[in-house]
Amino acid sequence: MEETLYNIEIHKDGDGYLGRLFSDVDGVKEFKNEYLDQLLRDITVDIQLALEEFSNRSADFLESQEGNR
Repeated sequence: MEETLYNIEIHKDGDGYLGRLFSDVDGVKEFKNEYLDQLLRDITVDIQLALEEFSNRSADFLESQEGNR
């Protein structure tokens, strides 16, 4: 099964770049940076942190379910 986790839009404005990150979990987040590579780094770090948090919550949930058996 295929599922879209994020949609990303990047726009160039007068003084830099604007990135929008769309997800079902976090809604819309906006990032601004003068440099495209730094904007991409910021978006990537945010996605990594969100997926790490989700993974940790899933592991905690599974552990609690196993404890109830």
